[in-house]
Amino acid sequence: MGTRRQEARERREKSMARRSPLLTVDIIITREDGSIVLIRRRNPPFQGQWAIPGGFVEYGETVEEAAVREAKEETGLDVELIRMIGVYSDPNRDPRGHTVSVCFLAREVGGQLKADTDAKEARRFASSSLPTTLAFDHARMLADAKKQ
Repeated sequence: MGTRRQEARERREKSMARRSPLLTVDIIITREDGSIVLIRRRNPPFQGQWAIPGGFVEYGETVEEAAVREAKEETGLDVELIRMIGVYSDPNRDPRGHTVSVCFLAREVGGQLKADTDAKEARRFASSSLPTTLAFDHARMLADAKKQ
């Protein structure tokens, strides 16, 4: 009987010590004219490259709340979420470690476009003239959004 308890305790301890991916959000922000908002990253990884605004979900926050917060923090814009584009979970998508990102499509509803927090620059791009290189797997996210 003691052996079973010991085995159960060891399984629980292993399960509690298990590493888990970090949860992030990315937000494809569109305007009525069809342009898309991108940020130039201030910090590594991909420092200086263009990216979709986004960041880590804080404890106690829903992914939807995190998306609205990150959009405001990085771009100065208020957004309304339209729909989820997808979940991106490739363990190699972020060189800092395993992250899982929930990507949303959103529309700009207010605020003033300005770079802040992790963004060095924020700019609107026509969908036909997006940068050829984007950070992380953001080109895939944009391609998936176009398909929907």
